[in-house]
Amino acid sequence: MNDLVSYNHKHNEANGENNRDGAESNVSWNCGFEGPTDDPEIEGLRNRQVKNFLAVTLLAIGTPMIMMGDEARRTQRGNNNAYCQNNEIGWFDWSLLAIHPDIHRFTKLLIDARLMHDDTSAAELTLNQLLGQARLEWHGVRIGTPDWSHESHSIALTARSVTRGFVFHYMVNSYWKQLTFSLPSPKKLPGGTWYRWIDTSRTSPEDIVPWDAMPMIINNSYQLPARSLAVLIAKSAGGSNSQSQS
Repeated sequence: MNDLVSYNHKHNEANGENNRDGAESNVSWNCGFEGPTDDPEIEGLRNRQVKNFLAVTLLAIGTPMIMMGDEARRTQRGNNNAYCQNNEIGWFDWSLLAIHPDIHRFTKLLIDARLMHDDTSAAELTLNQLLGQARLEWHGVRIGTPDWSHESHSIALTARSVTRGFVFHYMVNSYWKQLTFSLPSPKKLPGGTWYRWIDTSRTSPEDIVPWDAMPMIINNSYQLPARSLAVLIAKSAGGSNSQSQS
């Protein structure tokens, strides 16, 4: 996943095939510089993009799959065909846990939440059956108006739990400017209030907060900075939640 946000092109020179092996199209973006960089702006964007991809993957229905080391931005130096390399190109560098503790924490809390609210009865259903039972409402920056065009850079989704009293509201801004998303009215939601769980535009530990410490959202819209993702949750009021003007 690190290389997905760090390289535009494959770098398989070490494989001895003059960079001819491996897939040509990686559908990747280096965020402004090819390979490692000390530029804090580029590194911040890469961190944010990694968190975006982790959230989309680990919050999806079904069995998520991530590669060993994605939780700490392991790199193969742009090599997309490293099966022949039994060296540091394919090994896990444990020092990355200290370099990217926010990514590691973000991944752990996503997995914790997934396990905490996992529905074992869903294991008996096919993916089509799960999707058929899903209570979903698609939006854009305005409620009920998703933009499905090829030029679209944003999407929002309200998902209601079939078996539990939770409602999730996902907002994705892949545009290069901040967008303001209208929020569904919370009056008919559990507790009647939105709480912020994830916002990848925020630095750790505000990028993802523990389930019982989510700040309250008191506005009817949410400002989401460029290339970031946010997840709000409607749940019963109470606990140690604090207010937020976001």
